[in-house]
Amino acid sequence: MNTHALLFASIIVTSSLPAADWPAWRGPTGDGHAAPGQKLPVKWSESENLVWKAAVRGRGHGSPIVIGDQVLLATADVETEEQLVLSFDRATGKARWEAIVHRGNLNTKGHKISSQASSDVVSDGERLYVNFLNNGAVFATALDLKGKQLWQRRVCDFQVHQGFGSSPVIYQNIVLVSADHRGGGKMTGLNKLTGEIVWQQDRPPVANYASPGIVTAAGKVQAVLAGCNKVESFDPLTGKKLWSIDGSTEETVVTAVTDGSRVFLGGGYPKRHTMAVEADGSGKIAWENVTQTYVPSMLVKNGHVFAVGDAGRATCWKSATGEELWNEKVDREFYGSPVMADTRIYVTSKAGVTSVFDATPEKFTLLGQNALGDESFSTPAICDNRIYLRSAKTSPSRQEFLWCVGE
Repeated sequence: MNTHALLFASIIVTSSLPAADWPAWRGPTGDGHAAPGQKLPVKWSESENLVWKAAVRGRGHGSPIVIGDQVLLATADVETEEQLVLSFDRATGKARWEAIVHRGNLNTKGHKISSQASSDVVSDGERLYVNFLNNGAVFATALDLKGKQLWQRRVCDFQVHQGFGSSPVIYQNIVLVSADHRGGGKMTGLNKLTGEIVWQQDRPPVANYASPGIVTAAGKVQAVLAGCNKVESFDPLTGKKLWSIDGSTEETVVTAVTDGSRVFLGGGYPKRHTMAVEADGSGKIAWENVTQTYVPSMLVKNGHVFAVGDAGRATCWKSATGEELWNEKVDREFYGSPVMADTRIYVTSKAGVTSVFDATPEKFTLLGQNALGDESFSTPAICDNRIYLRSAKTSPSRQEFLWCVGE
């Protein structure tokens, strides 16, 4: 099923941000893990453990991030033909500001459930970065923390197949932007202060939706990108290709994670696929199977890989061998990715139900399932004893909301 071009992926790897923030959809460490010791509920509703909710203008699939006293997300308003970044007060949910990044020239092609704001905002604590597809090209834009535009860079042309949603990735002074498409894509490193192109690598002419993952594996920092029937690793500062192997699938959405030796990736078109690749440049595939982890990215903890597949089954494998330890049904139809707080995993289904389960190598234990709205394509953000969720109510007319959950 290749309806997953919708796309959620962003990572930031930096030591300058406090653990109380969630600067990208994969969190402060770029791998889906929340800071340890969070006091979080396992059950909530509109009348229980809800701190606040805020109406969201327009529509988007990007996940919320939390920086300082703000919660931020990308959205698109098709009625006004605007692509925007929205800011909400972290304590109250009150709207603070909105920044129009593009006006007009919205993309009208692609899959019926794609959005024109599927990228996530990411932050280095001083600036915000976001990608949008507009006027037939991918643009990266930097804003300050009050929404003032600092720079905007046209990265490359883009031919729409299903949609676009690859998010920027920050590493030191570089903002990485991937834009794979059937016209021949680009993997690009931009100067985060000026937007100037520092390096750029050509990609195969294949539709693909993944964002790169910054991993420290095999003794070096690598930007790993799957899809286009390849897995490739780049030096994030220079763009030098460290290694490339045939593998993965034609289309994927997942962002790579690592156990320090291997990187873990998935795919879903034209085949179901999960794989572990040795990250030392040897080209060795450590293990692979036919589990479909096409859209939701995986989690790694203490030598084990945890995944929630598109169809809604949670699985635990040994990271070194791929041995399956358990496989359990959670829900169905997932587009957002799981996040982990200590041993608990939080993941939201397309129906807007966030499942909470305790996940250890020994067993899976479902703790709660909680509905807010009835449609969601985004990933929870967890920080400072709060959970931030984006979902929509579709009746009587569609309205998106940002929700803050806490005890």
